[in-house]
Amino acid sequence: MIALGLLAACARIVPAGPPQSSSQQPAAVAATAVLLGAVRLPSSTLARLDPANATSALEAFRTSCRVATARNDLSGLTVPSDWQQPCSAAAGWSRDEAAHFFNRHFVPVRIGDGTAFATGYFEPQIAGSRTRRSPADVPVYALPGDLGRCWRDDVPPGEREGRAPLGRQLPDGGCLPYYSRADIEAGALDGRVPVIAYAADAVEFFFLQIQGSGRIVTPAGEVIRIGYAGQNGRAYTGIGGVMRERGLLGDGPGQYPGSMQGIMQYLRENPRDGAALMRMNESWVFFRELTGEGPIGSIGVPVRGQSSIAVDPRYVPYGAPVLLDLDRREANGLWVAHDTGGAIRGPNRFDTFWGAGDRARMIAGGMSGRGQALVLLPLTAAARIGQ
Repeated sequence: MIALGLLAACARIVPAGPPQSSSQQPAAVAATAVLLGAVRLPSSTLARLDPANATSALEAFRTSCRVATARNDLSGLTVPSDWQQPCSAAAGWSRDEAAHFFNRHFVPVRIGDGTAFATGYFEPQIAGSRTRRSPADVPVYALPGDLGRCWRDDVPPGEREGRAPLGRQLPDGGCLPYYSRADIEAGALDGRVPVIAYAADAVEFFFLQIQGSGRIVTPAGEVIRIGYAGQNGRAYTGIGGVMRERGLLGDGPGQYPGSMQGIMQYLRENPRDGAALMRMNESWVFFRELTGEGPIGSIGVPVRGQSSIAVDPRYVPYGAPVLLDLDRREANGLWVAHDTGGAIRGPNRFDTFWGAGDRARMIAGGMSGRGQALVLLPLTAAARIGQ
């Protein structure tokens, strides 16, 4: 199975909206649970939480409370008031009793059949500089001023439903598709968009864009932390899937391993074909420079290594703890929904965050776990869901 880095674009692209009403009325919440196939399970399911894992999850849960208690839940499974009681309790709860906290204040719920697929992502650290040192350096662009949501002239007014797509806003009020990856690599934004830094390696930067955040280390030792600011509106294509279709990945003679590391190896050993392959992913990510703790997830809170998970918010509420039981033991346990991504689609599709460094890169680059997932909902929300 292709690993996380080839598929995931976490902390980047929030889905357009829920597949059903996200009304704040309890009856509508209960109806939504039926539509999602949500089933409440016995609380005894949580009886054997690992204490150390639960402690990390409690810290992660606390950081998301300001979002869960105020933000409309796109899944429709909860309302902000459901989170008030567990969040109030979490503020003063002892770290030594973290497992008891989750047992007391949450009920496990299975969404759909609960069959989970989990990949992983990490915060890459790559070489670069504040100024261009080589013609091969890749600019790390800030968000362009002409990128916005607009309707192209070829879209009839009667078909303009929902939010307008991202596009290039013209001075005369017109709208065009925004520049593709190939356009940008050819210099379409040169001199027109602020540059935060320059990446020394195009392959490393390509994967940093997929991760959505990272660190650029200059020759002088300065660490420039960058996070997702926006995307060009073009379709994301996972090149791992393309390579597999072409027979480039696998276990056979002449094939490359189906992991992030294997794909990077192919791109480096086949620079011409590799460059064309990367351009097939027309999506380009723009960044902002970060200060403070950790990379920022899609809900505006720092994601934490081995604690934060990306979900599809149409099915899993932001801030909800998620219990994974997979065939990859290192990913088992409690995680907290802090993020989402362009490839994270469906009720049981997850992307686990592993932090920064070589170990995080190794685990995330090969993470492909299958098993079961439970979403932990506050007591009042779970009470609206039938057995």
